[in-house]
Amino acid sequence: MDIAYIPSPSTGVIHLGPIPLRGYAFCIIIGVFVAVWLGNKRWIARGGKPGTVADIAVWAVPFGLVGGRLYHVITDYQLYFGEGRNWVDAFKIWEGGLGIWGAIALGAVGAWIGCRLRGIPLPAWADALAPGIALAQACGRWGNWFNQELYGRATDLPWAVEISAGPNRDAGTYHPTFLYESLWCIGVAFLVIWADRRFKLGHGRAFALYVAAYCVGRGWIEYMRVDEAHHILGVRLNVWTSIVVFVLAVVYFVLSAKLRPGREEVVEPDRPGGEGGKDKDKAKTDGTSEAKAAAEVKGKAEDKTAVQAVDAGPKDSAPALAQGAVKADLRKPAVDAEAPEADKS
Repeated sequence: MDIAYIPSPSTGVIHLGPIPLRGYAFCIIIGVFVAVWLGNKRWIARGGKPGTVADIAVWAVPFGLVGGRLYHVITDYQLYFGEGRNWVDAFKIWEGGLGIWGAIALGAVGAWIGCRLRGIPLPAWADALAPGIALAQACGRWGNWFNQELYGRATDLPWAVEISAGPNRDAGTYHPTFLYESLWCIGVAFLVIWADRRFKLGHGRAFALYVAAYCVGRGWIEYMRVDEAHHILGVRLNVWTSIVVFVLAVVYFVLSAKLRPGREEVVEPDRPGGEGGKDKDKAKTDGTSEAKAAAEVKGKAEDKTAVQAVDAGPKDSAPALAQGAVKADLRKPAVDAEAPEADKS
């Protein structure tokens, strides 16, 4: 007899009049907002401008959703293109099915485009967003709970999740792998935040730490899952993916630490026409005004020096000037004396 368990929702959608509110989509949206909110705070703390994270997320999120769905459809193509399947279901993203590997890969492409447009380095932006992405995954995993999917092996543990009978599933209590991964992602987020503060990670190393830590947890959680999946050498495909991505993340972390130690000093340079551009224009104007003021002061100083030089000149020059003035006055009467003679003639 089961003493306790986690009940699953009877339905994954609530209708608000004609508008369906799906739990899976709701969890994804909450995750996006949490990631952008935390990423924005971390970006500002590193010297970036408010709103930059959201601007780039406008590119990254749609690319990530498409990438996540593509990975799921490609790796589980039999669910949509097998016998008796309807390929149109591949577009029904609200029914679940997002591969984090594809979401991160194609989302990075969208982020790269956004960073190029803003003129900022992608690794710095990724470092700021890394713990937020982990928390977004923690929120998004609860969408699997609404859809009663991606659970583990049968168990009678008190925290087992109850699954009702449905297509391709039997009623019972199972390991809540969605809960395990959600808790693991929260731990990864705190790990990245702590390590970033302690070691001042930069140039993409905080993001690499997030990827490596997530892969460790995803690997062992995959062993618990009983949903249909492709196997290579008897091991689930996602386990192999976790191993490969983990190795790549560790290699990047080590090489980056050797080639580019420390953290970026400037994460978001000023843009022409932006706030930074206005500050530069103001600085140029202030510099011109200061130069003009300095020139006026210099001119006044030179005039004062000239006057002082005249006042301090040789005293003998005064009689010479007086004699010149007398001679000029003596010439004037000579000219005036001739005038009467002209009148007499």
